[in-house]
Amino acid sequence: MRSVVLPITAIAALALAGCAAGPAQSADDDTITIVASTDVYGDIARAVAGDDIEVSSIIDGAAQDPHSYEATAQDRLAVSRADIVIENGGGYDPFIDELLEGVEGVEVINASEASGLIEGTEPHDHHDDEAAAEEEHSEEPHAEEGEEHAHEHIEGFNEHVWYSFAAMDELAHEISHVLEEVDAANAEAYHERYEEFAAGLDGLTQRVEELHTAHEGTGAAITEPVPLYLLEAAGLENLTPEQYSEAIEEGTDVAPAVLQETLDVIASGEVAVLAYNEQTAGPETERVREAAEAASVPVVDFTETLPDDTDYIGWMSDNIDALTEALS
Repeated sequence: MRSVVLPITAIAALALAGCAAGPAQSADDDTITIVASTDVYGDIARAVAGDDIEVSSIIDGAAQDPHSYEATAQDRLAVSRADIVIENGGGYDPFIDELLEGVEGVEVINASEASGLIEGTEPHDHHDDEAAAEEEHSEEPHAEEGEEHAHEHIEGFNEHVWYSFAAMDELAHEISHVLEEVDAANAEAYHERYEEFAAGLDGLTQRVEELHTAHEGTGAAITEPVPLYLLEAAGLENLTPEQYSEAIEEGTDVAPAVLQETLDVIASGEVAVLAYNEQTAGPETERVREAAEAASVPVVDFTETLPDDTDYIGWMSDNIDALTEALS
């Protein structure tokens, strides 16, 4: 939808990229374009935006790690042409910051900022007083290039906010609001699709609350903090040594004493389930998985990106199914 002027260096890079396929290649017409950092946010955006909006995701598979992803010339072109860019923030997808450098006029939606999970921020009530929310949002400038965002890692903050259903409600509402501003003629349709998505989240939340009632205080272990918001909502207590999960998340070696402490926790009989991040698997996580299997501790696999042939609601429903089975 937007016309853009790229610097000479970017034009040269894109020329070298040739005709390779990439996200949001065709944005010269009146189609609104959304570029998301990962397919999780691309799917949520598509659920709210509908079929008439062009939505693409830079990372769309389990083989790509957002923490270390190196953006391409095609990614830069996609972002430069986008009307709306959705990022996780919180230090999770820093490549987006680089892609936004020099880009003007794009609406940036930061999931971490929208989540209400960062200390000092509060979630909004969208269901009880939608009119008031609309008025409030209309007075708030949206984040654009050059403004400060929650880009860098925040000490003590778990940036994997897509495992919080309340946070994704906040994000979906923000997407709806921005689309209503950009395309006022279809505002009602965007809001209706948001409400439909929010209803799906409500169903997930109800199921997790049932787990919380049944299993509050039950011990759990993790290989990496990705699913922690979901586990905590289910009432589970994370017994994993923090130094272990931090090292796995950061891709650094686990100290032998920390690894042994983690193995001892698994074997203690206090852990009812091991949450295993498949996308950060390695020898040190395999040791923990083997210890769990030896101790008859159920292992539930989690991922950071959307599995094939499903959507966000279906994916999270499957995660709840697996967790429920493991705890039964």
